[in-house]
Amino acid sequence: MNETVTKFFDERKELWLKSKIKSSMQEDEVLELHKECNNLFSLEVWLPNASKRAGQISMATHPCTFSHPSARKNKNGDVTPIIADVEKRADGLLRSGNVEVKRDALGNAAALDVHKFLNLIMPDGRELIWHIEQNSDLAKSLLKIKSKSYEKLREEFLEMIVSSDELVTSSKIKQVYFPVEDAYHQLSILSNSGMIFEMKKRVDAIQFREGLKELRKLRRENAFSEEGYSEIYNLTLMAYGGTKPQNISVLNSQNAGKAQLLYSMPPQLKKQDIHFPKNNFFSESLNPWKFKYIFDALHNIFKVPNYSNVAMRDARKKHYARLVEKIIEQMWSVREVEKEQYYEKTSKLKTYQKIWLLSKFEVKRDEEDAWLDEVIEEITHWVLSSYKKVWKKSDIDINGTEELKDIRKIVEEFREGLR
Repeated sequence: MNETVTKFFDERKELWLKSKIKSSMQEDEVLELHKECNNLFSLEVWLPNASKRAGQISMATHPCTFSHPSARKNKNGDVTPIIADVEKRADGLLRSGNVEVKRDALGNAAALDVHKFLNLIMPDGRELIWHIEQNSDLAKSLLKIKSKSYEKLREEFLEMIVSSDELVTSSKIKQVYFPVEDAYHQLSILSNSGMIFEMKKRVDAIQFREGLKELRKLRRENAFSEEGYSEIYNLTLMAYGGTKPQNISVLNSQNAGKAQLLYSMPPQLKKQDIHFPKNNFFSESLNPWKFKYIFDALHNIFKVPNYSNVAMRDARKKHYARLVEKIIEQMWSVREVEKEQYYEKTSKLKTYQKIWLLSKFEVKRDEEDAWLDEVIEEITHWVLSSYKKVWKKSDIDINGTEELKDIRKIVEEFREGLR
């Protein structure tokens, strides 16, 4: 026997003797127990007993008991254990096959020692069950005993990984009907327990590594440390199997039925109050109703019979100036989101608006004026048309030509502010 197998049996013997030997026993009684122990855990006796029990436990990569503790059996028999033998590919996906994990097992807890034996790592780095599957020389030499033939032992041990041709699922497992051409394919949704506990292993390595307590203390005290550390927040602890984790699976039992869930809530998206225009700044970024209070003030002036006097003209200019200031504020807001929201391929903005709003035209904005003349003209018409839109039911008739001249003069005063 190799060192790994010898160590396995030494551990079994030690546990057995510990449970049997009492402090009140005589020396000869203790010697008898040692003899009985050596006999029970000899290959000639233990292997035939273990091979018979191998069928009581099934190896699986996706144990059904993680979906429901009672999912293993139903009126149709034992649920088919799933062993997913998936090819590893560099596709960037976290899935079966792309993560090297241990196979799990489920079944009679009394046969867990058999599972442990078959999963012993041999000197070549392979599990013993692999050698038995491959019918290797190592398997033949280890399972060569007088009390039972190698072929029979191999056949019985392989019952742990071989399932019947008939596929059986359970009503306690979530069922999904997946559309395939003109029909549906029924899928049973199962968890890869190896990946569950591989993640637990990695999380534990981060959360409980050596020296972490001291580093956390230094951080609380705001003290310097050359060594950093990682934290994982918002973890949730899952418990499988309650007080009997061994009824779920071997890996679950080894991890006391506990595993972490990473925080998986959807991201808190920042609400976008400002949207970069795709077609036209004035129709998409300016809402006349948002400035209704200014247009209301203008309307009150227009209602005055002699609104053309000096006081009324000054008041109108003041309100037009307020509107231009609001447009400039919106201009800067739109420029701020340009890098995140502007897409050259889909944008239908006119050239002068691109020069006005895009950062790559900053130099051109300072050196040229033709684009600015177009912006001023557009603002002028927007102010008057927006007033008429807000007060479209008004009986007041505004002289468009004269009013446009007055508005254009006010907008011209903000020429530099519009660059």
